[in-house]
Amino acid sequence: MQDKNNVYKNKKFNLIESIKNINFSSFTSTLLAILLGLFFGFLVMLFSSPANALRGFRLVAFGGLSRLGDVFYYATPILMTGLSVGFAFKMGLFNIGASGQYTMGMFFAMYAGFMLNLPKGIHWIVAILFGLVGGMLWGFIPGFFKALLNVNEVITSIMFNYIGMYLVDMWIRKSPIMYNSTMTRTNYIPQSAQIPSLGIEGSNVNFGIVLAILIGIILYIILQKTTFGYELKASGYNKHAAEYAGMKGKRNIILTMMIAGALSGLGGAFNILAPSGIPGSSITYEPINIIAPNGFNGIAVALLGNANPIGIIFSALIISHLQRGGTLSTLAGFKPEIVDVVIAIIIYFSAFSMILNSAIGKFIRRRFKKNDTVEDIQVEDEALDASNNNSKEAE
Repeated sequence: MQDKNNVYKNKKFNLIESIKNINFSSFTSTLLAILLGLFFGFLVMLFSSPANALRGFRLVAFGGLSRLGDVFYYATPILMTGLSVGFAFKMGLFNIGASGQYTMGMFFAMYAGFMLNLPKGIHWIVAILFGLVGGMLWGFIPGFFKALLNVNEVITSIMFNYIGMYLVDMWIRKSPIMYNSTMTRTNYIPQSAQIPSLGIEGSNVNFGIVLAILIGIILYIILQKTTFGYELKASGYNKHAAEYAGMKGKRNIILTMMIAGALSGLGGAFNILAPSGIPGSSITYEPINIIAPNGFNGIAVALLGNANPIGIIFSALIISHLQRGGTLSTLAGFKPEIVDVVIAIIIYFSAFSMILNSAIGKFIRRRFKKNDTVEDIQVEDEALDASNNNSKEAE
């Protein structure tokens, strides 16, 4: 009996010790940021319209579940621009030019769709590759200026957002094959150039989402398991130390921006080459001189996913889910922009992920260490902070 009691005490002790030493991961802090964003969004709804707040919140939080096809479709472009921004983050670069690269990739994909006469089985593949090349070219320019002339990539990429937008709108309006002046939009892309549909009725979702997820997984493997990925992350942490170690910093800057541009360009291609739910039609583009919002949404996706490709996949799906629910909030009398408030708050809290990690870990440990001395708690808190910093560097 005594041995059994001792075993029970040891098990209880081990359980408590495990709880004491909880170190919240970035996933947990991101989840907490999402919950806090939803909570504050509910408060805004409650302040705006108390009678409809609960219904509006349900639509925002769960409305996307009834439109999963649209969730996946709208997640595809922001997933690609999120991967673009997150990949550049690993090199210590801020690719704020994802919108311009996205627009240029979209144009190149449309050009291949309208101007090339290819068999149905390969036309859409070639059009996607054209989109990749278009984004890559637009990402090369800021990378070139950064590597060889030390021009800040934020400045050049912002300017090329506008240059790309105006060029694409001008080129489209001047092409009678691509532009329909009656509709003031582009014509329907030939069916041979449209990405095959996944067959979900009433939705534009297609194999683009499958390709986007595979690309995210490949990027994760490159960053975590290859020498090239190690060099990129090392250069991002300390470019001077990386160059001293023999890594080619300038080459890596150009390659990083080209890859980031290619990812954004693929996002534009996946979006514009999507089939429509109406037979014979497709997604169209209206050249009205507005910067593509999917590029900036990609920044939010990358921040929420902590610039980790796997995290970015899930954060793109979450944000797309909330956006689809936000469009349904009009049924409860709210403006769809309410979801932008929720997403903004989520991103705001995700920026403090490491602080949340440390604070929550300390709180739980203190709950189980009421009898310990203040000195012991302070020593363990310092160890927890160091562990959080090491986990952040590992990411």
